[in-house]
Amino acid sequence: MAVDPEGSALARLLADDPGGPFVMLNLLRFAPDGRPSYEEYSRRTAHFLKKYGGKLLYAGDGQTALVAEEGQSWDAVLVVQYPSREAFSQMVADPEYQQVTHLRSQALTEAVLQPTIPWGSRRDS
Repeated sequence: MAVDPEGSALARLLADDPGGPFVMLNLLRFAPDGRPSYEEYSRRTAHFLKKYGGKLLYAGDGQTALVAEEGQSWDAVLVVQYPSREAFSQMVADPEYQQVTHLRSQALTEAVLQPTIPWGSRRDS
């Protein structure tokens, strides 16, 4: 299952940039005993959010899904705002940030990183 973004996905993120801030929805499924590793990753990367203008808007544990197919429930949800896709790209490419991403990778068995933009802000709207 997918956990980390690949270079081609980051290139698509930048190519599809409508400009301006965006919000990244993070859906996380932890490996057995993976939560402590993710919590350490979060602690060690919090200053990168600030450095690149990001802001954690929400972090919470998943609960019983009200509407979902089998396997669509998640252990945790994070919602993070970034000033731009370029800022996000710079953050994940930062060599110091790269030194701690293994904590995230080993913590998760599956993840979804879904960029979102406010309704009405698309180029084709």
